Amino acid sequence: MLEQAKTSLPWHSAQWSALVSQPHFAHAYLFCGPSGAGKRAFASAFAAWLMCDRPAAEGACQQCRSCLLRQAGSHPDLLLIEPEEAGKAIRVDAIRQLVDFISQTAQQGGRKVVVLHPAEAMNQNAANALLKSLEEPTAETYLLLVSDQPSRLLPTIRSRCRVQPLGLPAEQPAQDWLQAELPDVDERQRRLLLQMAAGAPLKALLLKEQDAIAQREKVVEGVKALLKGQVSAPKLAEQWNSVALDLLLDWFAAWTLELLKLNQGAQEIANSADMDKVLGYLAPRVSVSALLDWQDWLLQHRRQFDNKANLNRQLFLEKLLARWKVLAERR
Repeated sequence: MLEQAKTSLPWHSAQWSALVSQPHFAHAYLFCGPSGAGKRAFASAFAAWLMCDRPAAEGACQQCRSCLLRQAGSHPDLLLIEPEEAGKAIRVDAIRQLVDFISQTAQQGGRKVVVLHPAEAMNQNAANALLKSLEEPTAETYLLLVSDQPSRLLPTIRSRCRVQPLGLPAEQPAQDWLQAELPDVDERQRRLLLQMAAGAPLKALLLKEQDAIAQREKVVEGVKALLKGQVSAPKLAEQWNSVALDLLLDWFAAWTLELLKLNQGAQEIANSADMDKVLGYLAPRVSVSALLDWQDWLLQHRRQFDNKANLNRQLFLEKLLARWKVLAERR
């Protein structure tokens, strides 16, 4: 069931107004941009608007029969296509369901809408099956694709969609929005959440739900203990067993980028307040070549993780921590 869709998020108001004021709509849209920017909320709001009997400039009315059916998760002319399990692929059977859906007459006599998210999760067979639907559109049927990584889509799919980039808000609007959503969280924690989310407000909300602040504190203390020789890499890898691997990879990648900037004088102090002393200590002691080698290794394994490679978590973390520790010893 699609989430309750009212309007797009405030930082996408200009894109929203431009979209719904068009006299004609494309058969297929590709909403793309950074993870956590609000693309799915935008697509859901647009799906609701397309199906509403009395749509207004700001969004669906939420009161007509079509809106009530959608809110109940029982609108027969709205279809959501997504992986059966988080992180898994969208398979060809799901796209065949989509093809059957769009070939049928709208049961409510209006428009039919499909929301496909995340579009890059389609495997090769699924992507090929979708192409025919994009090549032979049916009247009053709209395909809304949502993607964090549009470059992973087939070029033939991208070329058949109207691409709508949706970016992140500026820092202060993001902080204001997050404060309204998390009134019980103090400013320091909100800033840390937004920093960990690379400025993406919805991702910051998700990190709060995942208790990422407590995990981050655990990781930072562990990194400090490792560099001081108070804990071994294998032992620390065991202690981090409950920390999400994608968060660890994101944090080490961000710290590496800061080290490069500090090392080359591109910035004077670390932006990561909880790691400023560690990064300030390492920056003058590590060589650029060592940093670049480390960054290449880290990004290579991040791609493997993104591509669902079967990494041995314990061995991977031991190697990651061992390589991190020797950074300061290489010149």
